[in-house]
Amino acid sequence: MSDPSSGSQSIAVRVEQTISDHGDRVAVVSGGERITYAELGERAHRFAAGLVAAGIGVGDRVAIWAPNSAEWVVSVLGLFRAGAVLVPVNTRFKGAEAADILGRSHARALVTVTDFLDANPLDLLAGADLPDLATTIVLAGPVPEGALAYDAVLAAGSTDDRSEVGRRVAALTGDDPSDILFTSGTTGKPKGVVQTQARTLLVASDWTVMTGLAAGDRYLMVNPYFHMFGLKAGILASVLAGATMYPEPVFDVDRVLRTVAEEQITVLPGAPTIYQSILDHPERDSYDLSSLRIAVTGAADIPVSLIERIFAELPFELVVTGYGLTEGGTAAGTRLGDDPETIATTVGRPRPGFELRIVDGDGNDLTAGEAGEVWLRGGSVMSHYLDDPEATAEALDADGWLRTGDLGVVDDAGNLRIVGRSKDMFIVGGFNAYPAEIENLLLGHPDIAEAAVIGIPDERLGEVGMAFVVPRQGAHVDDNEVVAWARDNMANYKAPRRVEVVESLPRNATGKVVKDDLRSRAG
Repeated sequence: MSDPSSGSQSIAVRVEQTISDHGDRVAVVSGGERITYAELGERAHRFAAGLVAAGIGVGDRVAIWAPNSAEWVVSVLGLFRAGAVLVPVNTRFKGAEAADILGRSHARALVTVTDFLDANPLDLLAGADLPDLATTIVLAGPVPEGALAYDAVLAAGSTDDRSEVGRRVAALTGDDPSDILFTSGTTGKPKGVVQTQARTLLVASDWTVMTGLAAGDRYLMVNPYFHMFGLKAGILASVLAGATMYPEPVFDVDRVLRTVAEEQITVLPGAPTIYQSILDHPERDSYDLSSLRIAVTGAADIPVSLIERIFAELPFELVVTGYGLTEGGTAAGTRLGDDPETIATTVGRPRPGFELRIVDGDGNDLTAGEAGEVWLRGGSVMSHYLDDPEATAEALDADGWLRTGDLGVVDDAGNLRIVGRSKDMFIVGGFNAYPAEIENLLLGHPDIAEAAVIGIPDERLGEVGMAFVVPRQGAHVDDNEVVAWARDNMANYKAPRRVEVVESLPRNATGKVVKDDLRSRAG
């Protein structure tokens, strides 16, 4: 097992290597514009110089809260060149959720838009206490007083600033931090996963090996860039391979089908619901989809029939499901030649460089067929949790094993099947939803004293949240009003679709809510 931090190259240096090898290839197609890798590198360097001019130093955190776009790609590659650390923010977040991430990461700059899905992120942040936030950059939309326009940042860097960027790139190593992605935990408070340049590059490079992504591939990017998949298996994997990126700000099946046909897209990863939408589209046969080669899915229970339909009705040569997590990257995946049942019901075998253990409650190894907690060790396992040594010690043991909290079984062929989530996480249309976090948010309702959340099946999204709430003494709580309140106060995938008002929650002798009782009650 190689040392996880032994890589010497930085992301910026790897980008320069791709520019040298593929400078004339188209890197990004967006909004009618085609940007070559040479042009992308130049814009990223100018953006980095603009950050230097704005006072962003090496190691400063720069947050991006924006939908997929060419400007997102330029911004992230630019901030890496400036030696800054990326903090992506979920575009579905409301103001309080985003402010928490910006505050705890001590973000010095925020890169955002001012009009997305009928919301202005800066309006949502109005009144938030963010003393570290000194610079706001607007990629698209009206630029308020005190903020910087994207084009102005590109033009702001002086010759000295550009030279400083060059010095910073030369000084970066694989051990330097690259990104902090926040993932929710059982405490209900998102935890910041700190990764290094080398570990992040390993996630991206392994994904190119797993899928065969190569120069000349045309990658339609539906997975959001704020997520590990969109960032590391999307932008960075494409950059390493020299593939062409097609950012999609939101999923629209008609636009996706049109883009696949017009641009001869070869790579289309996404949640199972994306493939279901394509298969069920009434005019699918009128589009030329023959170029599609690589499909990658996962993140939810997948019917075998869906994988069978993908193979039978769509032209994909490779359909991969995998098991990945923010703390560890892509740890397992299926392979070319696996049958539909294996692809649908397992997450495949450990990726090269990853070790896998299934252990009991005492940390003892279990045999094939026995369910236990999934432990992982590999080169892309996280460095640590931001400002949380206790949580880091709970997740990582002294030998580098990551305790995932997921329950799994390994079959006789070595395939891993995830059978449960010890943290009660459920997945809504590809987004991880954590009951403890949603419960904490629900307690912000003025009339709710207690809350318990479970995942329930949903035909379209796979799973959605259901909340059981106990009113405060003397208060009246209406279930429909709570659903509406949740939609206004938390990201849409977190907001429970069903609410049941109860007098009390079922608890065991230690006071813990017995969620199996709630699941039975939910039917």
